[in-house]
Amino acid sequence: MAPITLADIAKRVSANVCGDNSLTVDHVASLTDAGDGALTFLANPKYRPQLATTRATAAIVGSEIAEAPCALLQVENPDLAFAQAVELLVPPPPAPAVGTHPSAVVAEDAVLGQGVAVGACAVVESGARIGARTLIYPGAYVGCGVATGEDCILYPGAVLYHGVCLGNSVIVHANAVIGSDGFGYAWNGVDHVKIAQVGTVEVGDHVEIGACTTIDRARFGKTVIGPGTKLDNLIQIAHNVRLGAKCAFAAQVGISGSTTIGHGVLMGGQSGAAGHLDIGDGALVTSRSGITKSLPGNAQYTGFPARPHKGQLDEWRNIKALPRLRARLRELEARVAELEQDGEEETS
Repeated sequence: MAPITLADIAKRVSANVCGDNSLTVDHVASLTDAGDGALTFLANPKYRPQLATTRATAAIVGSEIAEAPCALLQVENPDLAFAQAVELLVPPPPAPAVGTHPSAVVAEDAVLGQGVAVGACAVVESGARIGARTLIYPGAYVGCGVATGEDCILYPGAVLYHGVCLGNSVIVHANAVIGSDGFGYAWNGVDHVKIAQVGTVEVGDHVEIGACTTIDRARFGKTVIGPGTKLDNLIQIAHNVRLGAKCAFAAQVGISGSTTIGHGVLMGGQSGAAGHLDIGDGALVTSRSGITKSLPGNAQYTGFPARPHKGQLDEWRNIKALPRLRARLRELEARVAELEQDGEEETS
Protein backbone atom coordinates (compact mmCIF):
# COMPACT_ATOMS: atom_id res chain seq x y z
CA MET A 1 0.00 0.00 0.00
CA ALA A 2 1.32 3.45 -0.91
CA PRO A 3 2.08 5.67 2.11
CA ILE A 4 -0.63 8.12 3.12
CA THR A 5 0.02 11.38 4.96
CA LEU A 6 -1.53 12.12 8.31
CA ALA A 7 -3.12 15.17 6.73
CA ASP A 8 -5.02 12.95 4.29
CA ILE A 9 -6.11 10.59 7.05
CA ALA A 10 -7.18 13.51 9.24
CA LYS A 11 -9.36 14.80 6.43
CA ARG A 12 -11.02 11.38 6.07
CA VAL A 13 -11.70 10.90 9.80
CA SER A 14 -12.22 14.55 10.82
CA ALA A 15 -9.22 14.56 13.16
CA ASN A 16 -7.06 17.24 14.71
CA VAL A 17 -3.37 16.41 14.17
CA CYS A 18 -0.93 16.89 17.06
CA GLY A 19 2.47 16.66 15.41
CA ASP A 20 3.79 16.74 11.86
CA ASN A 21 0.84 16.18 9.51
CA SER A 22 3.22 15.46 6.62
CA LEU A 23 4.32 12.18 8.23
CA THR A 24 3.24 9.10 6.31
CA VAL A 25 1.91 5.67 7.35
CA ASP A 26 1.46 2.57 5.23
CA HIS A 27 -0.08 -0.04 7.54
CA VAL A 28 -2.03 -0.49 10.77
CA ALA A 29 -1.02 -2.33 13.95
CA SER A 30 -1.80 -2.64 17.64
CA LEU A 31 -0.20 -0.33 20.18
CA THR A 32 2.28 -3.02 21.24
CA ASP A 33 3.11 -4.37 17.77
CA ALA A 34 3.35 -1.05 15.91
CA GLY A 35 6.63 0.20 14.49
CA ASP A 36 7.82 2.77 12.02
CA GLY A 37 5.18 3.57 9.41
CA ALA A 38 2.33 2.12 11.45
CA LEU A 39 -0.95 3.75 12.41
CA THR A 40 -2.44 2.53 15.67
CA PHE A 41 -5.29 3.65 17.95
CA LEU A 42 -6.44 3.88 21.56
CA ALA A 43 -10.13 3.56 22.35
CA ASN A 44 -10.22 1.65 25.66
CA PRO A 45 -8.67 3.55 28.62
CA LYS A 46 -7.45 0.18 29.93
CA TYR A 47 -4.68 0.28 27.31
CA ARG A 48 -3.58 3.87 28.00
CA PRO A 49 -0.20 2.74 29.45
CA GLN A 50 0.62 1.05 26.12
CA LEU A 51 0.32 4.39 24.33
CA ALA A 52 3.25 5.74 26.35
CA THR A 53 5.58 3.07 24.94
CA THR A 54 4.25 2.57 21.42
CA ARG A 55 6.68 2.87 18.52
CA ALA A 56 3.97 3.73 15.99
CA THR A 57 4.33 6.71 13.70
CA ALA A 58 0.86 7.93 14.65
CA ALA A 59 -2.10 6.99 16.82
CA ILE A 60 -5.77 7.80 16.62
CA VAL A 61 -6.90 8.82 20.11
CA GLY A 62 -9.69 10.58 21.95
CA SER A 63 -9.75 14.37 21.93
CA GLU A 64 -8.69 14.48 25.60
CA ILE A 65 -5.27 12.89 24.92
CA ALA A 66 -2.48 15.28 23.97
CA GLU A 67 0.80 13.54 24.86
CA ALA A 68 2.43 10.45 23.38
CA PRO A 69 5.75 9.42 21.80
CA CYS A 70 4.14 9.61 18.34
CA ALA A 71 1.97 11.95 16.34
CA LEU A 72 -1.69 11.99 17.38
CA LEU A 73 -4.91 12.25 15.45
CA GLN A 74 -7.49 13.46 17.97
CA VAL A 75 -11.11 12.48 17.32
CA GLU A 76 -14.38 12.10 19.21
CA ASN A 77 -14.77 8.39 18.43
CA PRO A 78 -11.44 6.54 18.03
CA ASP A 79 -13.08 3.19 17.18
CA LEU A 80 -15.05 4.70 14.31
CA ALA A 81 -12.16 6.82 13.07
CA PHE A 82 -9.76 3.87 13.03
CA ALA A 83 -12.29 1.80 11.07
CA GLN A 84 -12.46 4.59 8.49
CA ALA A 85 -8.66 4.87 8.35
CA VAL A 86 -8.28 1.13 7.78
CA GLU A 87 -10.31 1.50 4.59
CA LEU A 88 -7.60 3.84 3.30
CA LEU A 89 -4.65 1.70 4.32
CA VAL A 90 -5.74 -1.91 3.90
CA PRO A 91 -6.90 -3.16 0.49
CA PRO A 92 -10.09 -5.25 0.39
CA PRO A 93 -9.65 -9.04 0.22
CA PRO A 94 -9.72 -10.74 -3.19
CA ALA A 95 -13.23 -11.27 -4.53
CA PRO A 96 -14.62 -13.59 -7.20
CA ALA A 97 -14.30 -12.16 -10.70
CA VAL A 98 -17.44 -10.66 -12.17
CA GLY A 99 -19.27 -13.29 -14.16
CA THR A 100 -19.93 -16.98 -13.59
CA HIS A 101 -17.07 -19.39 -12.96
CA PRO A 102 -17.09 -22.38 -15.34
CA SER A 103 -17.55 -24.80 -12.44
CA ALA A 104 -20.52 -22.93 -10.94
CA VAL A 105 -24.05 -24.20 -11.52
CA VAL A 106 -26.61 -21.49 -12.30
CA ALA A 107 -30.17 -22.39 -13.26
CA GLU A 108 -31.29 -21.19 -16.67
CA ASP A 109 -34.14 -19.14 -15.24
CA ALA A 110 -32.10 -17.56 -12.44
CA VAL A 111 -31.70 -13.80 -12.90
CA LEU A 112 -28.29 -12.27 -12.21
CA GLY A 113 -28.02 -8.49 -11.98
CA GLN A 114 -25.28 -6.41 -13.54
CA GLY A 115 -21.82 -7.01 -12.10
CA VAL A 116 -22.71 -10.19 -10.19
CA ALA A 117 -19.89 -12.64 -9.49
CA VAL A 118 -20.55 -16.38 -8.99
CA GLY A 119 -17.47 -18.22 -7.75
CA ALA A 120 -16.21 -21.73 -8.33
CA CYS A 121 -18.59 -24.56 -7.43
CA ALA A 122 -21.28 -22.16 -6.21
CA VAL A 123 -24.91 -23.08 -6.95
CA VAL A 124 -27.78 -20.75 -7.85
CA GLU A 125 -31.08 -22.60 -8.14
CA SER A 126 -34.16 -22.05 -10.27
CA GLY A 127 -36.06 -18.80 -9.86
CA ALA A 128 -33.37 -17.08 -7.82
CA ARG A 129 -32.90 -13.35 -8.37
CA ILE A 130 -29.49 -11.92 -7.50
CA GLY A 131 -29.11 -8.14 -7.15
CA ALA A 132 -26.49 -6.10 -8.96
CA ARG A 133 -22.86 -6.33 -7.84
CA THR A 134 -23.54 -9.18 -5.43
CA LEU A 135 -20.56 -11.47 -4.78
CA ILE A 136 -21.19 -15.21 -4.39
CA TYR A 137 -18.00 -16.86 -3.20
CA PRO A 138 -16.95 -20.42 -4.06
CA GLY A 139 -19.12 -23.14 -2.61
CA ALA A 140 -22.02 -20.91 -1.58
CA TYR A 141 -25.57 -22.16 -2.19
CA VAL A 142 -28.56 -20.06 -3.24
CA GLY A 143 -31.83 -22.00 -3.20
CA CYS A 144 -34.91 -21.88 -5.38
CA GLY A 145 -36.72 -18.56 -5.41
CA VAL A 146 -34.19 -16.75 -3.26
CA ALA A 147 -34.03 -12.99 -3.77
CA THR A 148 -31.04 -10.88 -2.79
CA GLY A 149 -30.70 -7.14 -2.99
CA GLU A 150 -27.79 -5.26 -4.50
CA ASP A 151 -24.20 -5.34 -3.21
CA CYS A 152 -24.61 -8.45 -1.06
CA ILE A 153 -21.71 -10.78 -0.17
CA LEU A 154 -22.16 -14.52 0.33
CA TYR A 155 -18.91 -16.00 1.61
CA PRO A 156 -17.78 -19.62 1.00
CA GLY A 157 -20.22 -22.22 2.22
CA ALA A 158 -23.02 -19.75 2.98
CA VAL A 159 -26.42 -21.37 2.46
CA LEU A 160 -29.68 -19.61 1.58
CA TYR A 161 -32.58 -22.06 1.60
CA HIS A 162 -35.51 -21.69 -0.80
CA GLY A 163 -37.54 -18.51 -0.68
CA VAL A 164 -35.22 -16.51 1.57
CA CYS A 165 -35.11 -12.77 0.91
CA LEU A 166 -32.09 -10.53 1.57
CA GLY A 167 -32.08 -6.74 1.40
CA ASN A 168 -29.29 -4.59 -0.01
CA SER A 169 -25.70 -4.76 1.24
CA VAL A 170 -26.21 -7.89 3.34
CA ILE A 171 -23.08 -9.84 4.33
CA VAL A 172 -23.41 -13.57 5.06
CA HIS A 173 -20.20 -15.10 6.37
CA ALA A 174 -18.86 -18.60 5.79
CA ASN A 175 -21.10 -21.56 6.62
CA ALA A 176 -23.97 -19.45 7.89
CA VAL A 177 -27.36 -21.01 7.14
CA ILE A 178 -30.45 -18.91 6.52
CA GLY A 179 -33.85 -20.52 6.10
CA SER A 180 -33.29 -23.97 7.61
CA ASP A 181 -36.39 -25.54 9.16
CA GLY A 182 -37.58 -24.27 12.50
CA PHE A 183 -37.53 -26.73 15.39
CA GLY A 184 -41.14 -27.87 15.35
CA TYR A 185 -42.52 -31.33 16.22
CA ALA A 186 -45.77 -32.77 17.55
CA TRP A 187 -45.77 -35.83 19.86
CA ASN A 188 -48.23 -38.51 18.80
CA GLY A 189 -47.57 -40.78 21.73
CA VAL A 190 -44.93 -42.78 19.91
CA ASP A 191 -42.78 -40.41 17.85
CA HIS A 192 -41.97 -36.77 17.31
CA VAL A 193 -43.86 -35.89 14.12
CA LYS A 194 -42.30 -33.10 12.09
CA ILE A 195 -44.40 -29.96 11.67
CA ALA A 196 -43.96 -28.41 8.23
CA GLN A 197 -42.13 -25.07 8.31
CA VAL A 198 -43.71 -23.26 5.38
CA GLY A 199 -42.69 -19.66 6.10
CA THR A 200 -39.50 -17.86 5.12
CA VAL A 201 -36.77 -15.50 6.37
CA GLU A 202 -36.59 -11.81 5.51
CA VAL A 203 -33.32 -9.98 6.13
CA GLY A 204 -33.20 -6.18 5.98
CA ASP A 205 -30.64 -3.88 4.39
CA HIS A 206 -27.09 -3.61 5.79
CA VAL A 207 -27.35 -6.71 7.97
CA GLU A 208 -24.20 -8.74 8.70
CA ILE A 209 -24.52 -12.42 9.66
CA GLY A 210 -21.53 -14.13 11.25
CA ALA A 211 -19.91 -17.45 10.38
CA CYS A 212 -21.86 -20.58 11.33
CA THR A 213 -24.86 -18.56 12.47
CA THR A 214 -28.26 -20.11 11.74
CA ILE A 215 -31.56 -18.34 11.17
CA ASP A 216 -34.59 -20.65 10.93
CA ARG A 217 -37.48 -20.13 8.56
CA ALA A 218 -40.85 -19.40 10.09
CA ARG A 219 -43.44 -22.09 10.71
CA PHE A 220 -45.66 -19.72 8.74
CA GLY A 221 -45.16 -16.07 7.92
CA LYS A 222 -41.63 -14.68 8.32
CA THR A 223 -38.63 -14.75 10.57
CA VAL A 224 -37.39 -11.15 10.36
CA ILE A 225 -33.96 -9.59 10.86
CA GLY A 226 -34.29 -5.81 10.90
CA PRO A 227 -32.13 -3.43 8.87
CA GLY A 228 -28.69 -2.60 10.22
CA THR A 229 -28.62 -5.53 12.65
CA LYS A 230 -25.25 -7.23 13.23
CA LEU A 231 -25.03 -10.89 14.27
CA ASP A 232 -21.75 -12.43 15.43
CA ASN A 233 -20.62 -16.00 14.79
CA LEU A 234 -22.40 -19.11 16.13
CA ILE A 235 -25.76 -17.49 16.84
CA GLN A 236 -29.11 -19.31 16.71
CA ILE A 237 -32.25 -17.40 15.71
CA ALA A 238 -35.30 -19.67 15.88
CA HIS A 239 -38.46 -19.67 13.79
CA ASN A 240 -40.79 -16.67 13.76
CA VAL A 241 -38.38 -14.50 15.73
CA ARG A 242 -38.54 -10.83 14.83
CA LEU A 243 -35.47 -8.66 15.42
CA GLY A 244 -35.74 -4.90 15.14
CA ALA A 245 -33.36 -2.51 13.42
CA LYS A 246 -29.73 -1.99 14.47
CA CYS A 247 -29.52 -4.75 17.06
CA ALA A 248 -26.10 -6.23 17.84
CA PHE A 249 -25.65 -9.77 19.21
CA ALA A 250 -22.31 -11.25 20.29
CA ALA A 251 -21.27 -14.87 19.74
CA GLN A 252 -23.42 -17.81 20.87
CA VAL A 253 -26.57 -15.82 21.55
CA GLY A 254 -29.68 -17.97 21.22
CA ILE A 255 -33.23 -16.69 20.65
CA SER A 256 -36.12 -19.14 20.97
CA GLY A 257 -39.12 -19.20 18.66
CA SER A 258 -41.66 -16.40 18.26
CA THR A 259 -39.79 -13.93 20.47
CA THR A 260 -39.96 -10.30 19.35
CA ILE A 261 -36.97 -8.05 20.00
CA GLY A 262 -37.13 -4.30 19.54
CA HIS A 263 -34.79 -1.84 17.88
CA GLY A 264 -31.24 -1.26 19.07
CA VAL A 265 -31.12 -4.21 21.46
CA LEU A 266 -27.63 -5.36 22.51
CA MET A 267 -26.98 -8.91 23.75
CA GLY A 268 -23.67 -10.15 25.13
CA GLY A 269 -22.06 -13.49 24.32
CA GLN A 270 -23.84 -16.70 25.38
CA SER A 271 -26.96 -14.82 26.47
CA GLY A 272 -30.34 -16.06 25.37
CA ALA A 273 -34.09 -15.66 25.46
CA ALA A 274 -36.93 -18.12 25.90
CA GLY A 275 -39.75 -18.23 23.36
CA HIS A 276 -42.85 -16.07 22.90
CA LEU A 277 -41.39 -13.07 24.74
CA ASP A 278 -41.17 -9.34 24.00
CA ILE A 279 -37.97 -7.42 24.63
CA GLY A 280 -38.23 -3.65 24.37
CA ASP A 281 -36.24 -1.17 22.31
CA GLY A 282 -32.78 -0.32 23.61
CA ALA A 283 -32.48 -3.18 26.10
CA LEU A 284 -28.93 -4.23 26.99
CA VAL A 285 -28.47 -7.87 28.04
CA THR A 286 -25.09 -8.73 29.52
CA SER A 287 -23.12 -11.88 28.68
CA ARG A 288 -24.45 -15.28 29.81
CA SER A 289 -27.79 -13.84 30.92
CA GLY A 290 -30.98 -15.81 30.40
CA ILE A 291 -34.24 -14.02 29.60
CA THR A 292 -37.24 -15.97 30.90
CA LYS A 293 -39.93 -13.30 30.74
CA SER A 294 -40.70 -10.22 28.67
CA LEU A 295 -38.54 -7.20 29.49
CA PRO A 296 -39.12 -3.45 29.07
CA GLY A 297 -36.72 -1.52 26.89
CA ASN A 298 -34.06 1.07 27.67
CA ALA A 299 -32.64 -0.84 30.63
CA GLN A 300 -29.74 -3.17 31.39
CA TYR A 301 -30.33 -6.80 32.43
CA THR A 302 -28.01 -9.37 33.97
CA GLY A 303 -28.04 -12.92 35.31
CA PHE A 304 -30.26 -15.96 35.11
CA PRO A 305 -33.09 -15.31 35.14
CA ALA A 306 -32.24 -11.90 33.74
CA ARG A 307 -33.22 -9.01 36.01
CA PRO A 308 -32.32 -5.32 36.23
CA HIS A 309 -28.53 -5.03 36.37
CA LYS A 310 -28.25 -3.06 39.63
CA GLY A 311 -30.53 -5.42 41.53
CA GLN A 312 -28.53 -8.41 40.32
CA LEU A 313 -25.25 -6.80 41.36
CA ASP A 314 -26.70 -6.03 44.81
CA GLU A 315 -27.76 -9.67 45.18
CA TRP A 316 -24.31 -10.96 44.18
CA ARG A 317 -22.70 -8.50 46.59
CA ASN A 318 -24.92 -9.75 49.41
CA ILE A 319 -24.14 -13.38 48.58
CA LYS A 320 -20.43 -12.62 48.63
CA ALA A 321 -20.86 -11.09 52.11
CA LEU A 322 -22.61 -14.17 53.55
CA PRO A 323 -19.47 -15.87 54.96
CA ARG A 324 -18.52 -12.70 56.80
CA LEU A 325 -22.08 -12.18 58.04
CA ARG A 326 -22.29 -15.81 59.14
CA ALA A 327 -19.07 -15.48 61.15
CA ARG A 328 -20.37 -12.25 62.70
CA LEU A 329 -23.66 -13.94 63.59
CA ARG A 330 -21.83 -16.79 65.32
CA GLU A 331 -19.77 -14.26 67.24
CA LEU A 332 -22.90 -12.42 68.36
CA GLU A 333 -24.63 -15.67 69.30
CA ALA A 334 -21.62 -16.61 71.45
CA ARG A 335 -21.67 -13.22 73.17
CA VAL A 336 -25.42 -13.48 73.83
CA ALA A 337 -24.95 -16.96 75.27
CA GLU A 338 -22.15 -15.64 77.48
CA LEU A 339 -24.34 -12.75 78.72
CA GLU A 340 -27.22 -15.12 79.40
CA GLN A 341 -24.90 -17.38 81.42
CA ASP A 342 -23.59 -14.40 83.43
CA GLY A 343 -27.17 -13.33 84.15
CA GLU A 344 -28.11 -16.77 85.38
CA GLU A 345 -25.09 -16.84 87.70
CA GLU A 346 -26.00 -13.44 89.17
CA THR A 347 -29.56 -14.55 89.99
CA SER A 348 -28.56 -17.86 91.51
